[in-house]
Amino acid sequence: MHFLSNILFALLLIVGVGYFIMNVKKLIRNIKLGRDIDRSDQPSARWKNMVNIALGQSKMVRRPVAGILHIIVYAGFIIINIEVLEIIIDGLFGTHRVFSFAGGLYDFLIGSFEILAFLVLISVIIFWIRRMIIRIPRFWSKEMTSWPKNDALNILYFEMVLMSLFLIMNAADYNLQQLGVGHYIKAGSFPISQYIAPWLPQNADTLMWIERGAWWLHIIGIFIFLNYLYYSKHLHILLAFPNTYYANLEPKGKINNLQSVTDEVQLMLDPNADPYAAPPEPEGDEMPEKFGASDVTDLTWIQLMNAYTCTECGRCTSVCPANQTGKLLSPRAIMMKTRDRIEEVGRNIDKNGEFKEDDKSLFATITNEEIWACTSCNACVEECPVNIDPLSIIVDLRRYLVMEQSSAPQELNMMFTNIENNGAPWQYNQLDRLNWKDE
Repeated sequence: MHFLSNILFALLLIVGVGYFIMNVKKLIRNIKLGRDIDRSDQPSARWKNMVNIALGQSKMVRRPVAGILHIIVYAGFIIINIEVLEIIIDGLFGTHRVFSFAGGLYDFLIGSFEILAFLVLISVIIFWIRRMIIRIPRFWSKEMTSWPKNDALNILYFEMVLMSLFLIMNAADYNLQQLGVGHYIKAGSFPISQYIAPWLPQNADTLMWIERGAWWLHIIGIFIFLNYLYYSKHLHILLAFPNTYYANLEPKGKINNLQSVTDEVQLMLDPNADPYAAPPEPEGDEMPEKFGASDVTDLTWIQLMNAYTCTECGRCTSVCPANQTGKLLSPRAIMMKTRDRIEEVGRNIDKNGEFKEDDKSLFATITNEEIWACTSCNACVEECPVNIDPLSIIVDLRRYLVMEQSSAPQELNMMFTNIENNGAPWQYNQLDRLNWKDE
């Protein structure tokens, strides 16, 4: 019986981990659909970013209630899952609490895991109350339709069930240890589950069924959760670290220039240049095939990783001045729509072996009204707890509209014309600009 159980567990492990690896490969492939960009500069600053923001959660605690609760859940997720290693060994070899030989250290670890599990359970319940009873507005914005809303709730329910199963498993184990049943030797400390134990049946056979049932459901739940990540906003568990490491280190407000455009402007401003001379030929791949971006393959791989890393927390949208004044723009929606389009392109590749033109683009879901409502203030970039940059995508979409489609609001077209004719955004001849001082 134990042998069949071990075989079944091995198969479950292979399928669960194998499917996860397959999804990770698909994720990497989709991110690599973006253009290349070099973010290898300032490695010390990048490591500091990752340690402070991804590991240390420094930007989460700017909103203390959610921040502290998130740290508890985050710490619980990382630390409690250390026990998964013991569960895997026990499952493969038919042992029980294989690390119990560590004695006092093992007791300390199991006790710590229990306290963390209880705190995680309380934190997740508070998160559910904030979302479903208090109904914090940023969780109920118009882009939070059925799937994003249900996805967030699914994660909370997963955490509740996994933590409950962990504590029930330990409570049954505690009772069996007290009864001295079989291989249930006294091992571990149970500061929380010992108070659950009296509520369980005291019959040894029933307790063994409860303990084994909770054990199996717990590990099956972990494998399901592991493979749910790819389809969920919870993917930021994996991507927050590379996302913060490769984040833009330039001062906020500095927008990168296209070198090909810069060269032409410098030529135009050169007083010694021949106005009738042809522009200089670009070197190598300097001249882009397209100015700006109309689809996800025109964005950089960093921007695509940003989209997959988005936690859909809505902090960016909650501080966006355009959104706060009733405009259509939501930085969170920009990231969600970008990720949806990446997935659409990925499915296209899966089906056809390569991307087949589908006459769609980012503009199919991101409207001009959203793009031009942005004030480029960087509030969304500053607020994001994992350093996502929605503004960079908006800027690239604008570049495409202006430089490829000659499509911009009338006010901007007037400004462009004035700059071209007068060298300034105002509708005055350069010689007349100082006339105001004589009035």
